[in-house]
Amino acid sequence: MWGAEFHPMTRPPGISRRRFLAGLVLLGGGPLLSGCASSAPLRVAAHPWIGYEPLYLARDFGWLPHQAELVETAAASESLAALASGKVQAAALTLDEVLQARAAGMPLTVVLVFNVSAGADVLLVRPEIATLAELRGKRIAVERSALGGLMLAKILELAGLTPEAVTIEEIPPARQPAAWRAGRLDAAICYEPAASRIREMGAETLFDSREIPDTIFDVLALRRDANNLDKGALRGLIQGHFRALAHLRVSRQDAVYRIAARQQTTPANIRRALAGVALPDLAANRRYLSADSMLHAAATRLNAVMVAGGLLDGADNLQHLFDDAYLPAEERYSP
Repeated sequence: MWGAEFHPMTRPPGISRRRFLAGLVLLGGGPLLSGCASSAPLRVAAHPWIGYEPLYLARDFGWLPHQAELVETAAASESLAALASGKVQAAALTLDEVLQARAAGMPLTVVLVFNVSAGADVLLVRPEIATLAELRGKRIAVERSALGGLMLAKILELAGLTPEAVTIEEIPPARQPAAWRAGRLDAAICYEPAASRIREMGAETLFDSREIPDTIFDVLALRRDANNLDKGALRGLIQGHFRALAHLRVSRQDAVYRIAARQQTTPANIRRALAGVALPDLAANRRYLSADSMLHAAATRLNAVMVAGGLLDGADNLQHLFDDAYLPAEERYSP
């Protein structure tokens, strides 16, 4: 538990996330997969999230190159640890997590935008809590991350509450349903698939990421110092992602049922989750990864917010933050 003394926009007690990330970088021991004479297999880490599901659809259909492997993790922190240790060369992360990892010394570059959150990140509450102000004295679960801190800060601001007015429980989304069932929580900041499982126990949505538009981006981040990177495999993986997006667009029911089976939830929950994200196509990705784009503007805003809140010691210069070189030349995917 973080306790009432935790401030959502300052470092939590104990080891801060930035220091944790820095430790991971040191443990990683330098560039990835060093010493290999030829291109190493491309390994990409991803934790459960609706925006990453096209990668798994592509894998299941055999649309990923055989040199590419998806490494399933339980949370973003595990994906970051895998990046730092050299177990993977790229990972699916939120943009704020990329900025924090870069601040800790990990040379990451965004090569793909999976999704933009438009209601998928939510605050769920017990039915008796009707307003944000009624969170006073309540127990709120939140993942210890920049995203969790940003969501919590906005919620408390709108509620007119100080951090001392609530009790923060540090629980990642994957473990929140069990804590909710046990009666340990009054509210939870989470996302799918945990959100649907908590809703099934009677929780209601009181706040979501539509209140903070163009802020939460899920991206594919690549380590620029990865030795012997198989660039062809990376391009093939990204091509597979867009091919799966085409399948999702044209054969939505089939895709929804496949995703529901993989996440062990209902098709209705998957439809609800998909409604909370925008999944940019190839043309939109080109716009996002270009200079002076909306994504660059979002990174600039996040930079300032995270520095002001103590989540970053100093502003990221944003150099080499985006690279569109791995995007396909044209969208030619048939579903």
